[in-house]
Amino acid sequence: MYARTSSMQADPARIDEGLTVVRDEVLPAVSGIDGCVGMSVLVDRGSGRCIATTAWQTEDAMTASAGSARPLRSRAEQVLGAGPSEVETWEVAVVHRDHPTPSGACARVTWLRGDPASADRATDIFKMVVLPRVQELFGFCSASLLINRQAGRAVGTVTYDNAEALEASREQMGSIRQRAAQESGATVDDVAEMEIALAHLHVPEMA
Repeated sequence: MYARTSSMQADPARIDEGLTVVRDEVLPAVSGIDGCVGMSVLVDRGSGRCIATTAWQTEDAMTASAGSARPLRSRAEQVLGAGPSEVETWEVAVVHRDHPTPSGACARVTWLRGDPASADRATDIFKMVVLPRVQELFGFCSASLLINRQAGRAVGTVTYDNAEALEASREQMGSIRQRAAQESGATVDDVAEMEIALAHLHVPEMA
């Protein structure tokens, strides 16, 4: 399984309007492209940061969809009042769900960078170090890891049932993140806490 992320800086005042268009226009269109297995959108209403993720059955399907996806991305940027998106592609390395994503769910996203040759080790550490601990956290919903082997980059996402659970996990996740980064020899580039505005990814369990 593969994924494409589009990160954009939206106008905070236009997020609700933009999400309506993404849900009603962009989601049905992208879901109809061959090989697509869904879409999710994360938002930070305070800063206007938005991350849209589409998932694909194969790398070939993801690559072939680029032309069809481009005008849909432009439409989303237009209604959200955003500039050009930062587009990245990933291999889906881990997906684990405890239960379906409820309304009001939130996510903590962590971007890491390390040795490109250590992608498999980073995946193993996520499975053996991160997953067992995050599953014990109050309000845990799901966790995933995306990797880019060529760039030596990874992005881990842990979702929670609500904002209260996200906040309550902050200190514990800090120590989990630090240990995982040390054991994998990775550097944490960024951490973001965001609302799950659209949850229609249908990637199967990959833990």
